[in-house]
Amino acid sequence: MEWSGEGLIIGVRRHGETSVIAEVMVEGRGRQLGLIRGGRSSKLAATLQPGNSVQITWRARLEEHLGLFTTIEVTDSRAASLIVDRTRLYASQLLCDHLRLLPERDAHDRLLGLSIRILDGNLSPNALGMALARFELTLLDELGFGLDLSSCAMTGVTSGLTHVSPKSGRAVCLAAAAPYIGRLLELPAFLLGDAPATPSDLEAAFALTGYFLDMHVWSARQIDPPSTRASLVAILCDPI
Repeated sequence: MEWSGEGLIIGVRRHGETSVIAEVMVEGRGRQLGLIRGGRSSKLAATLQPGNSVQITWRARLEEHLGLFTTIEVTDSRAASLIVDRTRLYASQLLCDHLRLLPERDAHDRLLGLSIRILDGNLSPNALGMALARFELTLLDELGFGLDLSSCAMTGVTSGLTHVSPKSGRAVCLAAAAPYIGRLLELPAFLLGDAPATPSDLEAAFALTGYFLDMHVWSARQIDPPSTRASLVAILCDPI
């Protein structure tokens, strides 16, 4: 078995004395793992950085085997620029941590495309926060836990949606939400369209996505949230 393609490095871990196991998101193939012999060498260190895009060749005797990445050539070296920008570095780490939640070898090109656009977008903090919150909504959808924000769960109307039920994950309009405000999650308008976002909107958006990620993913799998998420959210939601 053999194939070649371009992918985004999302994780690298040590294996034995000199090798590593790399995780790469590949268009049409999803999250792929492969052994890289000699991957801990100084020659490969700069290439095998999460956030870099690489051209790879994967080989194995059988498709279900771990396989080897026998060719790795960097096509977009982002790591150096990420290191000098804490906000972009945290965003890259968060994206990679999220992508590692996906099942192995299932194509998720929508998430891969969003990740590349965020990494290469040179976004302002506000725009970056909006993009990451939308990414987390898409991640929930791709994992099978998407929220229904198309209409009000109680009245069926499609406008004036301001909250989300923490139980059903469905949107609720302001009129129907009024008696239950304290028990509902706020739904910022920018998640429904092209509205601008204030720092409080971003905070509400990350609280919304974080609630359902914790319910369906982190707590369900008994794993911790990404280590950089809280710090990044605090930076992006800072009104200064």
